[in-house]
Amino acid sequence: MVLNELGSRINTALQNLSKEAAIDSKAVDALLMEICKALLESDINVKLVHQLRTNVKKSIDLDQLASSANKRRVIQNAVFEELCNLVDPGVEQWKPKKGKSNVIMFVGLQGNGKTTTCTKLAAHYHRKGWKTGLVCADTFRAGAFDQIRQNSSKAHIPYYGRQVYSEVDPVKVASEGVKKFKKDKYEIIIVDTSGRHKQETELFKEMEEISAGVNPDNVVFVMDGTIGQAADAQARAFKESVDIGSIIITKMDGHAKGGGAISAVAATKSPIVFIGTGEHIYDLERFAPRPFVSKMLGMGDIGGLVETVRDMQLDKTHKNMFKNISQGVFTLRDMRDQLQTISKMGPLNKLMGMMPGMPPELANSFSAEDSSRKIRQSMSIFDSMTEQELDSDGKIFETQKSRLDRISRGSGVRPFEIHALLHQHKQFAQMVKKMGGNKGLLKNMNPEMMRRAAAGGGMPNPGSMNPSQLARMQQQMSKMINPQALQSMGGMGGLQDMMQQMMGGGGPGGGMGGMGGLQNMMQQMMGGGGGLGGMQEMMQQMMGGGGAGRGRGRR
Repeated sequence: MVLNELGSRINTALQNLSKEAAIDSKAVDALLMEICKALLESDINVKLVHQLRTNVKKSIDLDQLASSANKRRVIQNAVFEELCNLVDPGVEQWKPKKGKSNVIMFVGLQGNGKTTTCTKLAAHYHRKGWKTGLVCADTFRAGAFDQIRQNSSKAHIPYYGRQVYSEVDPVKVASEGVKKFKKDKYEIIIVDTSGRHKQETELFKEMEEISAGVNPDNVVFVMDGTIGQAADAQARAFKESVDIGSIIITKMDGHAKGGGAISAVAATKSPIVFIGTGEHIYDLERFAPRPFVSKMLGMGDIGGLVETVRDMQLDKTHKNMFKNISQGVFTLRDMRDQLQTISKMGPLNKLMGMMPGMPPELANSFSAEDSSRKIRQSMSIFDSMTEQELDSDGKIFETQKSRLDRISRGSGVRPFEIHALLHQHKQFAQMVKKMGGNKGLLKNMNPEMMRRAAAGGGMPNPGSMNPSQLARMQQQMSKMINPQALQSMGGMGGLQDMMQQMMGGGGPGGGMGGMGGLQNMMQQMMGGGGGLGGMQEMMQQMMGGGGAGRGRGRR
């Protein structure tokens, strides 16, 4: 069972609890039985599953809870907390320091995706503004240097290494590469080392020699997530032989044993820092227990989404768009800028998975390849438009059909596909109209507030706030949101749930019980109909995802 299916089954079990007329011990036992069954089928150790069941039952006292609503909330929170504990190593993650050279040494068995993960991590830090370099010290595998060279070129990351036949001493290659990058003031220096097919003495000896030669600030052990519970023994063996500072678990995209691997490694108290979820350079996700469980259950990852948006520095590049949105205006140029931003943020399914209320199976229905192709096609259409057309609301094409023919010839896109893009723009424009203007959902939020919020500077980080600061932030947000929208979220209580989710604490936040309010708000934004279903169809059409969009994109 893949993690998405696991999340869906747990979520379904929790939703079924909400349908129970009376919440008693039998209902709780039935819930836990379904959850434990799903966890066991995901290759999670039976002892860990038993511990989860015991802890949930201990934290629930049904006799002390009067109403069924309170019982549901307490049970949901207890399940969420124990799921987080199941994958939480309880160890602080290593973080690089600015103003110095941080040497990160990669180790692991051959075939675990170590070399690919090196490039992914380098690209991750590069996107965040770190000066990053790669060193190939794998002189054992013939194609290692060529792989580093190809991957680095695609990611625009400087690299250092030598062909196997020119230098076979990995310690010398690693030392030379690190010395070169340190001299050039590189902040992140990632060293890829040789792997073996099994844990053997030579591998550990070589790792120790390279470690002594480059003096790494952090040693990253790359582990194959498909081995499931066997990850426990492998993690312990490497920890005993090498000073492991971090662990990255790869091949987590759709394999049945991913949950077992994470829980097994967490049980060894090893710090998991990232998980690999595919072969694309963006397919590396920072691991944190609460966001991980939240995404798995379809409750999104607000913190991760905010971090991704902050990295884009939208406050510097989209000033006019924020002004338009505050006035309820959404031009074709705004849509073009949005698509450009989305294309830089990574695969669409990753972004969709961060959105609260987005079911994992829906997020994964968006093909990265199809959405990328669809965006390129849309950009060709926009590039064939005049300045006047880009700054319009699109109605100009309804009165002057010859413009469509001209754009079709210039972009190489068929007229009906241009019609589809204009229709999608019209739908988004209707959403923006409801959000902006004097009567919009965000009527009290001016362009400057939007710009600062996009930069991550409009409000303090919720995770670092005390209760009084959080209360003030909730009050500020309630003033910015239209009263009708606030009511649809469940009033201040619903807003508080959302804030708890942003903090990464206090239970599942806006998920499960509060999801109806979020859907209601989405329905208002979508014009009263469709809700998340309407959003799904519109995004699929625009990005070439499953269903309507994919069909149109390939016709």
